[in-house]
Amino acid sequence: MPQMSPLLWLNLLSMFTLGFFLFSIFNFFIKPPLKILCDSPKLIKPEKSWKW
Repeated sequence: MPQMSPLLWLNLLSMFTLGFFLFSIFNFFIKPPLKILCDSPKLIKPEKSWKW
């Protein structure tokens, strides 16, 4: 069974690392961000009349 030289292991590591980074970057940029639409009215705080 032949053994791989250290240079081939380094090439294999760099190939998988590059593939992982490209996969991560493409997954991050492939979908546009979802815009959160806030159609609900703003909360109105009732005024409190304090009697001292």
